[in-house]
Amino acid sequence: MRYDEETHAPIAADQLLTPRRYEDRVDDLWSTFNRVQENMTKGGVPGRTRKGRSTRTRSINGIDQNVKINRALWILAEELRRYRAA
Repeated sequence: MRYDEETHAPIAADQLLTPRRYEDRVDDLWSTFNRVQENMTKGGVPGRTRKGRSTRTRSINGIDQNVKINRALWILAEELRRYRAA
């Protein structure tokens, strides 16, 4: 969502699932949603550039980008909830 097809994503998708606090290790949908949301919006997730240099993701400071990411995450969570309920 944040990195399009042409932009190199410095992190792998599973890194967004990594909890920042011990209490966030619960594996329900809401906790997973919150972990991904926090890792995407606050930044600081370690990664590698296209050239292999060490880097960290940047936080989202713009309101438009923040709303876009949160809306997309919410839609994904709703779809997953519907899929699991069926």
